[in-house]
Amino acid sequence: MWRWSGIFRCIVVFCVIAVTLSAVAVQAEEKKPAETTITNDKLRLGERIYREGILPSGKPVKAIVKGDIEVEGKMFTCQNCHMRSGLGSVEGGVYSPPTNGASLFKPFKLTYRGIVLEKVPPRRPAYSDASLAEMLRYGDDPTGRILNDVMPRYELDDNDMAILISYLKSLSAPLSPGYSDNTLHLATVITDDVKAEDREAMLRQLDYFVKSKNDLAGYFNPRAVLRAQRMGVAAASMLGSEEVTLLKLSLSRWILKGPPETWRAQLEDYYRKEPVFALIGGITTGEWGPVHRFCEDNRIPCLFPNTDYPVISKTDWYNLYMSKGFYQEGEGAARYLSTRKDSLKGGKVIQIVRGGREGKAMATGFRETWTGLGNGTPDEVIIDGDKGITEKMLKRLLAEKKPAAILIWDDARSLPALDMLAKIKGRPEMVFVSSSYLGNEMRTISESARDLTYITYPVSLPPEPVNPKAFQSMQKKIFKPDSTKTDGQIYAVYKVLSMALMNMRGNYYRDYFLDLIDCGMDQDVPLYERISFGPGQRYASKGCYIVQLSKGEKPELIKKSDWVIH
Repeated sequence: MWRWSGIFRCIVVFCVIAVTLSAVAVQAEEKKPAETTITNDKLRLGERIYREGILPSGKPVKAIVKGDIEVEGKMFTCQNCHMRSGLGSVEGGVYSPPTNGASLFKPFKLTYRGIVLEKVPPRRPAYSDASLAEMLRYGDDPTGRILNDVMPRYELDDNDMAILISYLKSLSAPLSPGYSDNTLHLATVITDDVKAEDREAMLRQLDYFVKSKNDLAGYFNPRAVLRAQRMGVAAASMLGSEEVTLLKLSLSRWILKGPPETWRAQLEDYYRKEPVFALIGGITTGEWGPVHRFCEDNRIPCLFPNTDYPVISKTDWYNLYMSKGFYQEGEGAARYLSTRKDSLKGGKVIQIVRGGREGKAMATGFRETWTGLGNGTPDEVIIDGDKGITEKMLKRLLAEKKPAAILIWDDARSLPALDMLAKIKGRPEMVFVSSSYLGNEMRTISESARDLTYITYPVSLPPEPVNPKAFQSMQKKIFKPDSTKTDGQIYAVYKVLSMALMNMRGNYYRDYFLDLIDCGMDQDVPLYERISFGPGQRYASKGCYIVQLSKGEKPELIKKSDWVIH
């Protein structure tokens, strides 16, 4: 019996202990502060404070710089200095450190050429919510060190401060989709209207770039990188960080079939099955709009697709184009003509436009730029179908409108009109045509029409349409001196992507990828004078020559404007 009574007493004691512990746990849970759930709305409001300097109330953030200068947050947003990704920048000798949660809420360790100096004491301890709020309001870090007075001191109440800090904790937190197992997954988009030879030309170059990078990663291994690091910081930095050296790339083909209105569903299906970090290259003969909007909505970088019809936007972020395509020629003509307004003597400007994508894009580029420069809306005449420009039409336009300049956005069917204009009394001072639209027929413009004909020319001038500096080492194997437009696009992808990967150093965030490109140096590439970057600039080749043809059977191009005419 004593055995059973002993067991019973043990059970009773066990139950008492269990009940007691349960009660203690309940009391502890009741005392534990409820965790705040960061809603999408809260993140959106914090993002607006960070990027635009606008409070949840809709009013601008107020701040103080240089000790006593009052400014609005819209002028000194967090993004301006610390970049969209929050991973910091250097501008004018002023270092703006990372402001994402992963950096703020841990000790700030010093680095040299991307390598952390483990034995050197951290410059500051980790921030807490309270010390971060103190720094944002008064400019002193957890050690009491006063920050540079160019750092704004923001006037934020407790609620707005909590919203901003919650956003900073989420900023560049998990790595972006498309990176796994030391591989950065990329894709290129090809529409089914592209000729097989053009598609293969692009893929051959992209595949060569990916293979070269993967061969490099295979040549080096973790032991080789470790040995270099043991040799010293300088040797390791010359080799590159382990993340960059050992990183591999994968490239998928996303083939879009059917009409453009079906592309979005196809893109979503591809992305659902295989999330990628970025789209690179890509090619279509038609519009790019559905791909552009897909990338903006999903925050996927799209680097230099081969299209003459990019989306023209001043606010979109994730799509980078080589140029504005046909739109850019109309823009270039408007900017050049605006510098020659004295020659117009107040006369009208008329656009004669072939109905189609090319003419529409050029006419839009001219109209929007021309009116944006403070000029009146140009008159427009649309040519439908296969109709040509008749002498009767031209005489009527000259009699009714008395134009000082005419822009003819048409293919070679317009060439007879140039001869007519050259002979008509009261002709305009200038007639503009497009080199891209005319193609090889451009050089057949008759001598009688060359003096009044101005040509938009959005690529490098002969006799060296390809900058020889662009062809070095291994690029000679795939880029030839007679490079095509596709070559120029893909070479730019190679140059810009290589630069960004080298500087990311394992921080595989899409916004940081684009931040690095924005801060990149000008580049020499085939067919274009140069491509350049800057915060928010999404069209790398910004120039367009205005040229005329010289006299003679083998006319040369005479430059009438500089490359960047704005």
